[in-house]
Amino acid sequence: MFTEIGKAGFPRLKRLIPLIISAPAGILLLVAVAALSGIGHRWVDILAQFGVPALAVALVLIALTLLLRQSHAAVAYAVAALALVVAVWPQWMPDRGIARPETPIVRLYSANLWARNTDVEAITRSIADADADIVILIELGDAPAARLDQVLAGYPHRVATPRVDRHGGAARSVIASRYPLTAVADVADGLQDITAVAETPLGPLNVIGVHLTRPWPFQYQWGQITQVQALARVRSGLTGPVIVAGDFNSVSTGRIGRQVRTEVGLFPAPGWPGTWPAAAPSIVGLTIDQVYRSPDLAFISRRLGRPTGSDHRPVITEVTLAAD
Repeated sequence: MFTEIGKAGFPRLKRLIPLIISAPAGILLLVAVAALSGIGHRWVDILAQFGVPALAVALVLIALTLLLRQSHAAVAYAVAALALVVAVWPQWMPDRGIARPETPIVRLYSANLWARNTDVEAITRSIADADADIVILIELGDAPAARLDQVLAGYPHRVATPRVDRHGGAARSVIASRYPLTAVADVADGLQDITAVAETPLGPLNVIGVHLTRPWPFQYQWGQITQVQALARVRSGLTGPVIVAGDFNSVSTGRIGRQVRTEVGLFPAPGWPGTWPAAAPSIVGLTIDQVYRSPDLAFISRRLGRPTGSDHRPVITEVTLAAD
C-alpha cells in the first residue's frame, strides 16, 4: 500500500522540483522591482542597494540550472537577471556630462581609509600610484595621521577636520592638493564633511568630502536624509564648479542618490566596479563610495585605486569643465 502511495506521489514531487529550484528567482526579481520602483520607503530602499550582488547571483543560477537541464528555472532566472540589468544600468552608465574640448583635466583620489587601518605603506602606495591632483580622505585614523607627510608626499596644500573620537576609532577628514587650497567654514550641523576651494587649471574648484551615516536598520532611518539636507546647505553657499566625494553608504540610484540629484543638484560618476566590501570581488561590490559633480563639470573617467588596507576601495576620477 505504502509503495503504491509512494509511486503515486513521485510524479507530483517531480513536477514540483522545477518550481522549488525557481523559487529564489522571485527574491531576485523583488530586488529589481525595489530598485526600479523609485519608492523611498526604508524597507524598499535597503533592498534596492543590492542590485549588483543580486545580478551576480542570478547569472550564476542561470548557469547552474542550464547545467542541470532545468530550462524553466533558467528562464525564470534570466527574467530576473534582465530586470536587474535594467535596475543597475543607471548606476553603471549615468550622464557623465559633455566635456568642453581642449580643456585641462583634474584627477581626484577619494577614499574611506577606515579609522582603525594601520597599513600606512598600503595607503601611501595607493595614493602615489593614483598620481592625483587632489586627494580626499575620509576616516583617516591615528596611524596614517602620525605619518601624514609620508602619506601625502607631493601634496603641500592641506586642510583637515579636528580629530574626533568615535566608537569605530578616532578619525578625521583631509583634503590635500597640488594646487593652493582655501578652507571653507563648516556650516552643516550633523554632517561629517570638509570643504575647500582648490585653485586648479579649471579655475576655482569647490571640493567637499563627506561621510554619511549607515542606512536603516543599522542607524536611525532619517539619518542619511537629514545629512543630505545639510549637504544641500553647504552647496548653496558655494559658487562655481563643485565636486563631492566620500562614503555615502548608498548606491547612486537609491533614495539618497536621488535626493542628492534633486536637492543638491549634483550628478554621480559611473558606479562600477563596486567599492565595498573590499574583501569581495569588485565586480559584485556595492558602490557606496561616490563622486558627484555639478552640471558645469563633466566626468572623463572613473576607476578604482590600489588597496589601502581599508574595507572600502578608493576611487579615482578625472573631471573637466562641461561644454556650454
